[in-house]
Amino acid sequence: MLVLLPPSEGKFAPRRGKALDLATLSFPSLTSTREQVLESLVTLARGDLDRAVAVLGISPRRVDEVLRDAALETAPTATASVVYTGVLYEALDLASLDTTARRRAQRSVVVSSALFGALRLGDRIPAYRLSGDVSLPDLGALTALWRDPLATAMTEATGRGLVIDLRSGTYAGMWKPVGDTASRTVAVRVLQQMPDGSRKVVSHFNKATKGRLVRQWLVDGSDPGDADALADVCEQASVIAELGPRPKPGVVRSLDVVVSDL
Repeated sequence: MLVLLPPSEGKFAPRRGKALDLATLSFPSLTSTREQVLESLVTLARGDLDRAVAVLGISPRRVDEVLRDAALETAPTATASVVYTGVLYEALDLASLDTTARRRAQRSVVVSSALFGALRLGDRIPAYRLSGDVSLPDLGALTALWRDPLATAMTEATGRGLVIDLRSGTYAGMWKPVGDTASRTVAVRVLQQMPDGSRKVVSHFNKATKGRLVRQWLVDGSDPGDADALADVCEQASVIAELGPRPKPGVVRSLDVVVSDL
């Protein structure tokens, strides 16, 4: 089982720790592209502040995040499991897992990243600001830039087991499974059941539920072999799990998880 997670906008900035070393990160085939993105981002952040704010799509009141990007090459690092702190990661609460569950997380979870392409939870990174929908000067749209490098790295990482895709749309665009890998992939969408019976994607519910589900899989040692087994595992977490029609070979299957509360 391989679980694909989005990153989080919220990040913890380590105050001490080794500087970033791209050569130590998982998926070494991505190093060259990581170097290009890092150089472009740092150069942008060290230049005109107004331009950097506009390119990165952030509020002018959050210029501290631009200054943080300007210092990425020497900034202290911590593991990705510590740096990512958004709603999904709060619900996942990796720090409170026992040793066995943490080891499962290290083996089975991959985090998408606009700066690094893909990461394991034990990879040491600095806090940064860069979203997947950004187009960097001289490099263009990051979703397109990462597509070919990730095609090789992620296809190798998926092995022969089930791939559970919990990424948001932007990060899903950075790598799309094809062929046999797509046939073994289930894309999970979380919907909230509203009082009037309608269903909607609500950001907080979506992220928190994904984190809660992954946590339970890690604690229980779940290793579903196919989409039907994954649906059963989800329902054990007291949610409704509805599989989409069985697609043709080479096409990702969909799974809707429906919740009414957290």
